[in-house]
Amino acid sequence: MQDTVLEREGYLKRLAVWIDKPIVKVITGQRRVGKSKFIFQIINHIRKNNPDANIIYINTEEEKYQHIRDYVALQSEVNAQLSAAARNYLFVDEIQDIAEFERALRGYLAENRCDIYCTGSNSKLMSGELASFLSGRFVEFKVHPLSFSEFCLFHNLTKTGETLLKYFRFGGMPFLRHLPLEDSTVNEYLQSIYNTILLRDIAERYKIRNLHLLKVLSRFIADSEGAAFSSLSISKYLKSAGMAVSPKSILDYADYLKNAMIINQVERYDMAGKKMLTSGGKMYFEDFGLRNAIVGGFKLTDIQKILENAVYMHLVRQNYKVSVGQLRQQEVDFIAEKDGKKCYIQVAYKLSLQETIDREFGNLLLIKDNFPKIVVSMDELAGIDYQGIKHIHVLDFLQREAVS
Repeated sequence: MQDTVLEREGYLKRLAVWIDKPIVKVITGQRRVGKSKFIFQIINHIRKNNPDANIIYINTEEEKYQHIRDYVALQSEVNAQLSAAARNYLFVDEIQDIAEFERALRGYLAENRCDIYCTGSNSKLMSGELASFLSGRFVEFKVHPLSFSEFCLFHNLTKTGETLLKYFRFGGMPFLRHLPLEDSTVNEYLQSIYNTILLRDIAERYKIRNLHLLKVLSRFIADSEGAAFSSLSISKYLKSAGMAVSPKSILDYADYLKNAMIINQVERYDMAGKKMLTSGGKMYFEDFGLRNAIVGGFKLTDIQKILENAVYMHLVRQNYKVSVGQLRQQEVDFIAEKDGKKCYIQVAYKLSLQETIDREFGNLLLIKDNFPKIVVSMDELAGIDYQGIKHIHVLDFLQREAVS
């Protein structure tokens, strides 16, 4: 077990109140975002408060646990490690690789034999099976790539514009702190993560053979990030490039990418009709460093896309429900809602042109309620508000609560 773990305090603070409660703690997230390290952080916390705790840790990716492939084998392994003289804490890493794992968890939960924690890298599997078998007796904690503040902490960097560009360039995968922040090294590491996700979390799980289509679709989404997603338009584009793929197949493959937590789909909300729309949502990557690796590296011409991605992920880390606003013919980049609070956000790289200023501020001025309205940019003039609309530099925005 690792003794030294660079803590991500926000996650531990949220989870700590659930320790020793009779409910399964489920930690989800894309591969390599730090779920295992978070588990070690929890274990260290438990040991500080209970030195006699019996820790049972099973990582399905380790060689010595390769025999655990179904819930019966899991039960056998756990039973052999349970202690009658101490409080037992069960941790299972990447539990989705164990068939019918939820049966074992339900049994231990019902008997209160141990406090249970598990991690998973497939959102549909974790939510679907657990929701069916545990029916409200689990709580989910989503772990994301590093925030900008965490990136600075992990890499021992100050919060400057130069550091921000490094963050946009390389993304927030925690292991990068062990590597030099240079394009070739980082790209090689991120490509290895990407290939593992495609093969293990998608191709093997869904028994698909057309990896080429999966890679083409990933690249298309990365290139068009922030644009409305249309399976029909993508199908027509691929047909013109010599690939006959139905819109349904594209939707299926996009779902695989979402389930593997590479991408997130943001639904579109009709602000006039006050209803969610079934089409026109946008896709954003969980880690924009991985997104950059997919398109062949960071390009300054993609800064608007990455900027939007960074703002979106900042909202998600703060547990906001995020949607894209549709107000007649105009669009609001993000509507963020949490605990009865709401704010509207426009994202722009620079506000050097009058038409850009008119569009970004003008779209927000069309909204007549009194919730906060914000334009986030990388413009040096950020900080000067306009008709009650806040103009915030992204360097400041990424270090604050969205609604404050």
